[in-house]
Amino acid sequence: MKFPRHGLYAITQPENKTIAQVVKDVKAALRGGATVIQYRDKNPLDAPQLASRLLEVCHAYDAPLLINDSIELALAVGADGVHLGRDDGDISEARRVLGPNAIIGVSCYNDVAKAQSVAAAGADYVAFGRFFPSGSKPLAAPAEIVSLQRAKQSIDVPIVAIGGILPENGGQLLAAGADLLAVIGGIFDHEPESAARAYQALFNQPE
Repeated sequence: MKFPRHGLYAITQPENKTIAQVVKDVKAALRGGATVIQYRDKNPLDAPQLASRLLEVCHAYDAPLLINDSIELALAVGADGVHLGRDDGDISEARRVLGPNAIIGVSCYNDVAKAQSVAAAGADYVAFGRFFPSGSKPLAAPAEIVSLQRAKQSIDVPIVAIGGILPENGGQLLAAGADLLAVIGGIFDHEPESAARAYQALFNQPE
């Protein structure tokens, strides 16, 4: 499974939901056009079971499933890859454990030099953000749109933008150089299929 070059990157919102509800929501987001799913769960009750269910759903829609933070969980369930934050290990360790075909993404916040470094080290994509006030990441340091412009000029791997992104403001991030828009509440605080379609429309506009 390859990482998409562009599209909607949906991140799960499993808090206070049953496994069945999370799976239903993710399936709806995929129907709406999400091209990749990240399983993010800060207080998991049964992470292996939920991740395994999500993997089945994602592959039914030909979309990769990435695991946030945990190389071990990604390995255990056979996920397509992992997303590494500031304290989640390095690319070489993830690659050693998960193998040459795993998708490995890295949070770079507002640090273009870090993005250049991890891309050179084998990251499959880099992520910047947060760009706007975010309910999911209220304390995250802000990122600047100019960072996307600089990254686009110097990095060949896909660039993901995250943080408070709505259909109304996502277009400016795509114009600045983002290839994918990562969204949590903008999808899962609403009816996920129709919310995903609203974002997906941003990628269908003519250049």
